[in-house]
Amino acid sequence: MTRSIWKGPFVDTCLFKQKKIRWRIWSRRSCILPQFVGCYAQIYNGKGFVGLKITEEMVGHKFGEFASTQKTSSLGKRALPSKTKIKPIKKVR
Repeated sequence: MTRSIWKGPFVDTCLFKQKKIRWRIWSRRSCILPQFVGCYAQIYNGKGFVGLKITEEMVGHKFGEFASTQKTSSLGKRALPSKTKIKPIKKVR
């Protein structure tokens, strides 16, 4: 569900206190506002920080949309067979 219009977009108060061009953001749920355009942000994805330059197309989206928290799957890659040679069985007469 979306947030109601009369409430406005949610932005964590710590983002307004910072007057830096670069900052670290732990609040993935905060919306990107027009005053953040041109700034550099590092968004925490649960393990580390992902760098991001904020552009006009990102306004209205949330910071968490631009920092993936899951690794890419490697379903297409299979384990290679071992290179050990199979010795032939000798027949006993």
